[in-house]
Amino acid sequence: MYIFEEFLRAFSCQNPKELKLLIIDNAGFHACKNIEIPENIVLIRIPPYTPELNPAEKVWQWMKNRVAMKFFPSIERLQQKITLMVNQLTPELIKSITGYELYTNLFYKNF
Repeated sequence: MYIFEEFLRAFSCQNPKELKLLIIDNAGFHACKNIEIPENIVLIRIPPYTPELNPAEKVWQWMKNRVAMKFFPSIERLQQKITLMVNQLTPELIKSITGYELYTNLFYKNF
């Protein structure tokens, strides 16, 4: 069994009645053939070389904007800042960072 397939199974069990749209890039571990995709998950593959369409990249950019070109007196202080930011990532904040109109339009058009 592939790790990605196991992830999909575990993800499917979280709120199993909920439809999950999972945006994936072209990473090798997403390209597994003949894997079983749970019924409550739809995979949306973004085109190659389009990191701007990857919601995870938007989250990384949000974090980077808060630490890049800043002075931290120690690695521990930088780690504290990153931990603080990760703890701030509520579902609402993630939606506000990653809420591409393209994806919401596709969703409403197809569901």
